[in-house]
Amino acid sequence: MTDFWSRAFSFHSNYGALLTLVHNAIIAGAILGLLGGLISTFVMMRDLPFAVHGISELSYTGAAAALLAGADVVVGSIIGSITAALIIGALGSRARDRNSIIGVLMPFGLGLGVLFNSLYQGRAGNKYGLLIGQPVAIDNSELQWLIIAALVVVPALLIIWRPLVFASIDPELAAARGVPVTWLSPIFMLLLGITVAVAVKVIGALLVLSVVVTPAAAAMRVTASPVKVPLLSMTFGLIATVGGILLAVGSDGVPISPYVTTISFSIYVVCRIIGAVRTRRGWVVRPA
Repeated sequence: MTDFWSRAFSFHSNYGALLTLVHNAIIAGAILGLLGGLISTFVMMRDLPFAVHGISELSYTGAAAALLAGADVVVGSIIGSITAALIIGALGSRARDRNSIIGVLMPFGLGLGVLFNSLYQGRAGNKYGLLIGQPVAIDNSELQWLIIAALVVVPALLIIWRPLVFASIDPELAAARGVPVTWLSPIFMLLLGITVAVAVKVIGALLVLSVVVTPAAAAMRVTASPVKVPLLSMTFGLIATVGGILLAVGSDGVPISPYVTTISFSIYVVCRIIGAVRTRRGWVVRPA
């Protein structure tokens, strides 16, 4: 056990120098934390956590295919993610249909991804990184992709924010009031697909839920305010990603993913406890 703690939290004397070497990873983690926290608000509102997992599987497939072909992994990840998001958004208007589609897509995508990875003869770390993330290896090109994704997703979300909230809460009433509900679903799924695709490089396909789902799930445990939920969610996402990177850099070779997921889960547990205490005192908080 002592060896475990010494490896997980070693923080050697060259820690400061290491931080300067991973500045791209820290910037990427901050952008992803804010972006994932923002979009996770609607992921929870629209009951799409399972969809996030399905999209991440196809994102992994696209990234693995690009790795095998010698192409840009981020581009492959985006293509796979957007393909899955558009299929789910176009065909899955009802929860039952959506879950069925995701249940079909996930094993297919994961199976193809495993096939592509098994055929890849390059460095094993490249294959492993697609599943659990490889933020330390983020170069300027990959950081630019993340910045571009944020510049696309955030303004688009702000533009459709009000109608999307209305359509998420009561789609039938929203449609009756003239809100283009039919178009909002694929548009949001497209934005979600882009976010998941860039998140795969940092946190990995298997653990992307901790950034794109957990922040809002935690925030909704302590408040129902339409303003405070996204702000808290972005704060939680930022703490989890940047905190995870800072702790991983101070470890003895431990990947970032366990730190990010542990911080994210801990925030959720604390928020759940706070929400339970407030509920006992008569303060109503919408569950998540």
